[in-house]
Amino acid sequence: MTGRRMRAPGCGGAPAVAQRGLDFDDPADLVCGVDEAGRGPLAGPVVAAAVILNPAAPRIRGLDDSKALSPATREKLFDRIIERSLAYCVASASVDEIDTLNILHATMLAMQRAVQGLAVTPALVKVDGNRCPVLSVRSEAVIGGDALVPSISAASILAKVTRDRMMHALHHEFPHYGFDAHVGYGTPRHLVALRTHGPCVHHRRSFAPVREAYRSLGLGAIPGSVGDASPARASVSVAAADTSVLPAAWDNGRRDDSRLADDAPPC
Repeated sequence: MTGRRMRAPGCGGAPAVAQRGLDFDDPADLVCGVDEAGRGPLAGPVVAAAVILNPAAPRIRGLDDSKALSPATREKLFDRIIERSLAYCVASASVDEIDTLNILHATMLAMQRAVQGLAVTPALVKVDGNRCPVLSVRSEAVIGGDALVPSISAASILAKVTRDRMMHALHHEFPHYGFDAHVGYGTPRHLVALRTHGPCVHHRRSFAPVREAYRSLGLGAIPGSVGDASPARASVSVAAADTSVLPAAWDNGRRDDSRLADDAPPC
């Protein structure tokens, strides 16, 4: 793809060097899509995915915002995305990280990990929403990108399916919460279970309904808070779920907070 010649202002009208557009046959110009799943739930990790679709592979029909697709459709597309991606990575930030950093910064951290885990370095990262994580490559935010940019749609589906599988696995350990039905969101059933059984180690203590459940049941100090002398809470990780539900490129063991800014920067 060729670019048109540009004239630099204030340079006496001399033509500037031609601006080259993105060439998707050149690996240096590959575009990656990034999206997350699980910012709103009361329990479980926040999961992010980064996807570079293979320009040489057949187009994946039906890509859309994962929330607009049925679970069965997401599962079918999940396999096609894995097969037809040039590179992909799914990563997470744990419940402890959410409670320590807050959900926005934990989401940025999960996205950062997903991009860093790619086997191929993209030239541009397109992130769903209005903010980007701190990355070593150029990035831009795309509001509504999960319905507009195919690679972001693909990332949305990988993140959603992976997180749903993790929460279904947690349901076998904590069946009374109904994680298999609401995957951690604050549905009426989930709120009743919180009030009845109290929170488990996979609940986000920084979220108001969980804090209220601790207080209403007279459970004393919230685990992990000042004054709590109990052992550290378990993190949601691959060990907390059957690893067979996770894609091969799952990236959970590595943590690099050094490049996470104090505030998630707008792109």
